[in-house]
Amino acid sequence: MLHLPPTSLELLPAFAKIVCEPAWKWQKREKPLANYDLFYVWSGEGQLELNGETYSVGKGSCFLFRPGDFTSATHHPQKPLVLTYIHFATREEVHEVPKSYRVLTDTVDFEYLLSRYVRLFLVQTYAAEEEAQLVLKQLLIHLLREDRQAPVERKASNQLTEAIHEVANFVRQNPSIAHRVEDLAMRAQLSPRYFSIKFKELIGMSVQTYMIRTRIERAQHLLMHTGMNVTEVADALGYRDIFFFSRQFKQYTGRNPSEIR
Repeated sequence: MLHLPPTSLELLPAFAKIVCEPAWKWQKREKPLANYDLFYVWSGEGQLELNGETYSVGKGSCFLFRPGDFTSATHHPQKPLVLTYIHFATREEVHEVPKSYRVLTDTVDFEYLLSRYVRLFLVQTYAAEEEAQLVLKQLLIHLLREDRQAPVERKASNQLTEAIHEVANFVRQNPSIAHRVEDLAMRAQLSPRYFSIKFKELIGMSVQTYMIRTRIERAQHLLMHTGMNVTEVADALGYRDIFFFSRQFKQYTGRNPSEIR
């Protein structure tokens, strides 16, 4: 499904986020599913049977039912299931399909996408189907990515990614500070060497290059939109040598700061 274009995902009418009634149950199917069904549990407790295997389900339980699957389910009447399900088909042959079952622990992004998908169809949103195909593709990529990482690696990877991006955002918000790599690494709770390696891997450039680029981008904005002159901008961004500022600015933009202003 990774290589399927979003337009190859055929959205079928069955989709919802629902609170199941106390007496709710999903009757055992006499015929197998004809298409795909993404099935996610927001809360509650229950049991689901898939092709003869029984699963206890609760917060974060996620299934991708496939054509040919047999399914049934029940839940605890005092702890009813809250579900989102998305029924869809594919217009092209599929070579890579996410696992049928997993329990998601990091649910924020996945639940946001599910909510977005359902919300698109609650009102007559412009281009709802086109966006919904993109959202569904994102959901499937999320599952495929989960399948390729072991749980411990995934947790560590998520925490590391968040830490690096938080630092990058901090640098972008404070371009006038002469950040030291050691201080930024401490902020991410990493050693300076490992921080530098992972920063370049995740952000796509070295810490030093990112700091300079962020400063120059801010300088461009100030010169174009605030009426500040070159000396004022250089001073505001922590440059003590206006000639060094001008040289660095031209190195990154191809133009002198006075030309931008």
